[in-house]
Amino acid sequence: MSQAVEDRLNQIPEKILSQEFLKSQGLGNEIGFWIFDYDAADELKVRAYIDLLTESFSKKHTHVKVLHLNLLQVLRDYLADYDVLDDSFDSQKRNGDDSLLYDLKELLHVDEFGPYLVQQYFNDEFDIIFMSRIGSVWPMLRAHNLLNKLHALLGHKPLVLFYPGEYDGQMMQLFGKIPSDSYYRAFKLVP
Repeated sequence: MSQAVEDRLNQIPEKILSQEFLKSQGLGNEIGFWIFDYDAADELKVRAYIDLLTESFSKKHTHVKVLHLNLLQVLRDYLADYDVLDDSFDSQKRNGDDSLLYDLKELLHVDEFGPYLVQQYFNDEFDIIFMSRIGSVWPMLRAHNLLNKLHALLGHKPLVLFYPGEYDGQMMQLFGKIPSDSYYRAFKLVP
């Protein structure tokens, strides 16, 4: 892991323990959505750090409850709940990725997936939500669509998306290569 990303990761605990962060204060009328962007080459190290940070909060900062959502696991559970997981694997093997995306297009639309995510995982018990593995579920789920949908569903609960790519405050570029022209109302967690 590069020293720069390690230094940025080490700034996260202080940032997310602040009352301003926890109460989404000082953000104008925006919801407390944050993005921690990083080079995709650091993915495994960032995953390990998220696990360590989540465990640390459960032991040292018990007053702050963190929900960590691994989007790959959530997507797997979602497809299993709709009894299409095995069929999805078979379809991909037989017909390829494009066929799979076509078959799952309606089910994976954020108008379906967003409410499922909120109903299944989010509750008042948690103070902060971490979301990771967005790169693992692309192109089935796209960060900008998911964030835009969750804005309408979550209220003011702080959410941190760990994003393998670049985020400049308005534009995301997944893996540093796949541009998006959508607008984001998220803030950069650590510059």
